[in-house]
Amino acid sequence: MIPGFGVDPWWLVVAKAVAIFVFLILTPLIAILAERKVMARMQSRVGPNRVGPGGMLQSLADGVKLALKEGIVPKGIDKPVYLLAPVVAIVPAFMAFAVIPFGPEVSVFGHRTPLQLTDLPVGVLYILAVTSVGVYGIVLAGWASGSTYPLLGGLRSTAQVISYEIAMGLSFTAVFLHAGTMSTSGIVAAQWNTWYIFLLFPSFVIYLTSMVGETNRAPFDLPEAEGELVGGFHTEYSSLNFALFMLAEYVNMVTVSALATTLFLGGWHAPFPISLWNGANSGWWPVLWFTLKVWGFLFLFVWLRATLPRLRYDQFMNLGWKVLIPVSLIWIVIVATVRAFRIEGYGSFAVALVVASTVVALLAAVFVWRRLHREPTPTTPPTELPPFDPMAGGFPVPPLPGQTMPTPKKERSDA
Repeated sequence: MIPGFGVDPWWLVVAKAVAIFVFLILTPLIAILAERKVMARMQSRVGPNRVGPGGMLQSLADGVKLALKEGIVPKGIDKPVYLLAPVVAIVPAFMAFAVIPFGPEVSVFGHRTPLQLTDLPVGVLYILAVTSVGVYGIVLAGWASGSTYPLLGGLRSTAQVISYEIAMGLSFTAVFLHAGTMSTSGIVAAQWNTWYIFLLFPSFVIYLTSMVGETNRAPFDLPEAEGELVGGFHTEYSSLNFALFMLAEYVNMVTVSALATTLFLGGWHAPFPISLWNGANSGWWPVLWFTLKVWGFLFLFVWLRATLPRLRYDQFMNLGWKVLIPVSLIWIVIVATVRAFRIEGYGSFAVALVVASTVVALLAAVFVWRRLHREPTPTTPPTELPPFDPMAGGFPVPPLPGQTMPTPKKERSDA
């Protein structure tokens, strides 16, 4: 942990908190516009181009529109929980950024301070704990709405978090073993020479998949799948309450992107060959490198949404439980073994670690490919259903698939 924390004047701490808040508010506004523009470009269509120069004010106009719309509250809801759910969803997303390092120590009005709000010896575990609370907002929104489809969306989100939080935590374990610390600033410092994306590539791939599932983004946007759930957990929300859920989704995207940058892309360290410049990792320049890396992950979110169809729910759960978690466990054993050899003084095993990363990543890719593209098993021909009687239970019911209504008999005319 950086020893400079706890000595900043109160106004500097407040300034850091406000700067993080402004960054997390402005980034989603720009990301929403960029997403619509980039997706339009990828899909050969026209994106926002009416509001402002080239459509640049479209996000602002959408925000004003949501703020001025009438907030419709359905009947039969649990109103306190219904109104509290969006707040529970968005607050943890902001809190997670407290331990993300933006840069090294800089001088602010004569005070030397690290570009990080605070640091903890277990900073990454703090992020995991805080972001896990955000799912309660989605679950409570689905339950308090008093409707079937929001409830199903909330339950789906719970299942996704349980499934992919395990794989995400296991991917962090390899980073902890190699860096020897759980502090975010310590992990960034440990990547001074080599980024962990090269040494721990399987962990990076597992985290990349898990973070898309954690944020409910395409192709894993199953809690809000409009094909079967209308709109999912926020079906009954409108106006500012809906805007809070939307803001929470994009802030979570920024949070997981910043965490991926911190753990695997060297944090605020400059990429090669810019790192050859002596001043690249000093002053305010590292803030630029950190922001560019975060936007690289945000572009990946947009790219996935524009190109991949939504997975079936059984495919999604199979990927988490039967692929990501077993591969993570095997990879942790390999990293722990290499770490033990290094502690015993057998020399550097960085090259061996890179080779092992490549082998495990290739095996995982082959396994996933075979799981997702296996031939369907032949099905037995359906058995013949008994004749359908719509009045068998005492009241008329519609026929099930495969059943047909009996042909009504024509009444004989006495004329």
